[in-house]
Amino acid sequence: MLEKQHNRGQDGAGFASVKLDCNPGERFMHRERSANQNPIKEIFELSNNRIQTELRNNPNLKGNLDLQKKEIPHIAELFLGHVRYGTFGKNSKEAVHPFLRQNNWMNRNLIVAGNFNMTNNKELFDDLVSLGQHPKEMSDTVTVMENIGHFLDEAVIKIYKKLRKEGVSKQDASKIIGQKLDIPKVLKKATKNWDGGYVIGGMIGHGDAFVVRDASGIRPAYFYHDDEVAVIASERPVIQTVFNTAFEDINEIDPGNCVILKKDGNIIQKNITKPDEKKSCSFERIYFSRGSDAEIYHERKKLGALVFPQILKAINYDLKNTVFSYIPNTAEVSFFGMVHKAQVLTKVF
Repeated sequence: MLEKQHNRGQDGAGFASVKLDCNPGERFMHRERSANQNPIKEIFELSNNRIQTELRNNPNLKGNLDLQKKEIPHIAELFLGHVRYGTFGKNSKEAVHPFLRQNNWMNRNLIVAGNFNMTNNKELFDDLVSLGQHPKEMSDTVTVMENIGHFLDEAVIKIYKKLRKEGVSKQDASKIIGQKLDIPKVLKKATKNWDGGYVIGGMIGHGDAFVVRDASGIRPAYFYHDDEVAVIASERPVIQTVFNTAFEDINEIDPGNCVILKKDGNIIQKNITKPDEKKSCSFERIYFSRGSDAEIYHERKKLGALVFPQILKAINYDLKNTVFSYIPNTAEVSFFGMVHKAQVLTKVF
């Protein structure tokens, strides 16, 4: 899926994984990131090399999936990937998603990645400081992650105290917390003061995952699930191609909604922010997205048709001495729309 979304960013790439039902002392979160040339290729080379090294050094792992899951990175159930198009901060490995927030309590571990621009990042940063926190940097992703993490911590501690009052042991309480976590409530509190366009995805250490979309639907997000997988991506064609699904089987996540993938397989879709007037980002749909999406194709073609009358005025209707072309390649479909409109209008002239 990362390779299929290569068009969305070449400044860096990363992915993280979470293993379910690991024993204490076993690593259950792993991450690979790169900001070098060909970052997608590099992160999978790093991961595959680690896997091959482990298999080569320990023959007992071959054919034993349970042991492989215990010993080898990224043999896991949950994955979160990201390609970076830098708009804030430095283009270095440290700026590449996903970001990790680690804790000795499994349900307070958080991995976050997203497609977003917060217009009030300074305000959100100051909110964290006012809580007594000391953020390690002012990057928008760290601010968003720590914002979610703060309310996640609050929810975990509240459930833990309630369970202890009910006589549940400390060890058993830790196992039950994940089942009782109200993630939509956590996200509702966390996103209350967010101002901007965003699709934020995250994974929690115990095995739940989530995606939340802004109230105006500025950033795109699509969702598909069947009996075997649940997947969310920024573009519909990626899901169609990788999972061999039909256009109509993939749903757009509604603005202001979150999708929660519970560890037990249950899927929750819930509105947490009142939807505003939809304002899909034209840069996302006209420039970033793959033209193989049926909706994107028609939108781009219509764009070309709409701009042609203005082009005619700009060239003083001198079609005979004008050469038409397009830049970049993603403008090809708009060019077709422009040509079609030209054919219609020139018949009138």
